[in-house]
Order: sequence, then structure tokens, then C-alpha cells
Amino acid sequence: MVVVGGGQAGLATAGVASARGLSAVVLDASPGPGGSWPRYYDSLTLFSPARFSSLPGLPFPGDPERYPVRDEVVAYLGAYANRVDADVRWGRRVERVARVGDGFEVAATDGTLLRARTVVAASGGFGRPYRPELPGLETFTGRVLHSADYREPSPLRGARVVVVGGGNSAVQIGVELAQVARVSLATRGRLRWQAQRILGRDFHWWLTRTGLDSSRLGPRLVKGTVPVIDDGGYRAAVRAGQPDHRPMFTRLDGDSVVWADGARERVDLLILATVPARPGVSGRYAGGGRAGPAAAPPGCVDGGAGAGVRRAGAPAQLRFRHAAGRGPGCRLRPGKPVPMIHTARRVDLLDHA
Repeated sequence: MVVVGGGQAGLATAGVASARGLSAVVLDASPGPGGSWPRYYDSLTLFSPARFSSLPGLPFPGDPERYPVRDEVVAYLGAYANRVDADVRWGRRVERVARVGDGFEVAATDGTLLRARTVVAASGGFGRPYRPELPGLETFTGRVLHSADYREPSPLRGARVVVVGGGNSAVQIGVELAQVARVSLATRGRLRWQAQRILGRDFHWWLTRTGLDSSRLGPRLVKGTVPVIDDGGYRAAVRAGQPDHRPMFTRLDGDSVVWADGARERVDLLILATVPARPGVSGRYAGGGRAGPAAAPPGCVDGGAGAGVRRAGAPAQLRFRHAAGRGPGCRLRPGKPVPMIHTARRVDLLDHA
């Protein structure tokens, strides 16, 4: 088995495969462990407790009810990569996956060429941030930054900032920046909220308790935009106008935004906290189609490894269902050919085995 991507989804998949007697090679473009996590913004804190953030076979250290921060996640993923019984190779960017006979050929930019009967695409979307088509964006003379490139607020003290997006990253970055700058969240719809704790327990506990966490019905109940996980402070900050929330501007003109009411306002920085491009390996799949869950090679299946992600530009949570072996569907049988699987959807781990 070849796993494209050595972040949480890829390592978890390799861990489950190893536990079931399969040999896995993990190829990742990063120079070392941690996937995209070392490049996320400094203040990032998981919204899932450590108890629900563990990968198969290795509990997240420390108080299981606490919410780990970015650097703790990086350290944990490094420890897991050293522990997992798989051939994990860093600095290998996959550029092509081709159908060959009853399996696949995987080629990386460093010359690595592997053949496998099963390929799992777990590369995520961080490496290909989504830049939406906004009227006037190409000629906007102000600064444009994607949330994937945001680190911390101090360089933006006193600036006028507009954050495009209403997901978790957009709100978290907006609230943080509002402490030093004048910030607006611009969205096409209303903000949706999900309380982080319900009756004293984290909502992930309730998902597990009710069975929705491992049910195929669970993802179908989430319609529309992904809700913002609120610890009590984010929603209060937006209500207080720190940052304020506005309907999406109609266009960008020079160094300004033109709001829906016709008002024109100069902006120093536009932050795109938009949903990332469909995950997938770089380049193209031989046989046609861009890399991504909607464009697998002929004969392949858009499946999933069960990684629940919360990306809205940058951060992804370590929230696992079947990848951690919690629930039905962890059926990975040695010696049985499996189509190409993609980790972009919350479905049973290698359910096609």
C-alpha cells in the first residue's frame, strides 16, 4: 500500500494497515513530521479534546479533557511517525498516480517510483489554498493573504482588515486580529455556531454517545456551511463587533472594497479564509482529470479514511472515527486488492476491502 500524505490521515491509515498485516509506504512532501501543522497560525488550538484527538494505538499525552495547541500536535505527530510500523519517507512530493494492470504506479518528484495494489490519497488541501473568484481581486492594489499564510497579529496593528469567510479559521483569525486592528468578516450567508460544550461535556462526547460519530447518517445531518465551534468567546466577540460581520462586498476596486450598500472603504489587507481546493496529489492522474476526490483514475473509488477535518483555509483537527478503529468499517484484509481510496470524505476506512 502507498499512502500519499504523512499528516494525521495518512499516518492513521498506515497505522491501521500495519495492525492488519499490510505493509505501507507513506510519501510526504514536507521535510519532516507534522504534515501541514508546523505552518498553521501560532495561536491554533484544537477544538477536539486530547481524548478525541488520538491516532490508532497512541493516546494523546496529558489531560484527556484539555484542548491541545498547535506545537503539541506537531510533537505528537512526530512521535507517531517514529512509532508506526511503516516506511515513512519525507521530502517526497507525489506528482503522478497512474493505473497499471491491477494496481497503480506512484511517481514522486525526487525520482521515487512505486507500484502498489492500493493507494490512499491523504494529501489534504493545505498545499493548494483556494483563491475564490472575487470581482476585482486580480486588480486589487491592497495586500492579499490566504489564511494558510497567516501567523500572528502583531504586524497588522492598526490596519484595516477584511476577512473573507465564515468558517472556524475565519472567525478565529478575525477575533484574534480584532484585538489590534479594525476587522470585518465578510460572508455570503449567516454565521452558523456549534457550542463546544453541552451540559458540561464536549460535543464530541455527545457524538460518540449517540452513535452519530460512527453512523453513516451523521455526515448527512450536516447541511450548508460548516458551523463555527464556539467556546463561548467567539460568538460574543462577533456580537460585540470585534470583529463585525457584514454581507459580502460586491467588488474590489483599486485599494478598496465596495460594500453591498454601495459604501466604498479603503482596506489594507484582505485575508482569504476560504474553503481549500479539493485535496489530492500534485499534477494529474494519468488517464485524465485533476488530482482530487472528484477525479480519480479509471477504476478507482472516491472512498475515505475517516478523518474528520475542520479546515476553512488552514487548520485541520485530529478528529478520527474509523481511522482510529472506533466503530464499524475497519475492514482491511491482507492480500485483497483495493481500489484507490481518498480521505476527503467521512466514510468507512477502506470499506471497499
